[in-house]
Amino acid sequence: MKKDFFLKLIPPRKTFMQDMSDSEKSIMQKHVAYWSPFINNGIVLVLGPVMDVNGGYGIAVVRVDSDEHLNELIAGDPAIAICSYEIQPMRAVTKQI
Repeated sequence: MKKDFFLKLIPPRKTFMQDMSDSEKSIMQKHVAYWSPFINNGIVLVLGPVMDVNGGYGIAVVRVDSDEHLNELIAGDPAIAICSYEIQPMRAVTKQI
């Protein structure tokens, strides 16, 4: 049975989305490229930045086979070099195809 998780990508500072350095922008571009295949194959149900006035952050809803699978995905994300994740289990409701 698949497991769903809500991921919150916590940036290194509240102003990160407005004042990323060139090296941070490069990492975040690699982050988006990393997750793109998982969007296309249905593991990632939702992914994107949240423009919170108190400090932006990223979110994803993922559907994986196991906790280990989730840990592998996060470990491969280039953004973990500068950001951290909060992870919460959830039950995602999606359109049946």
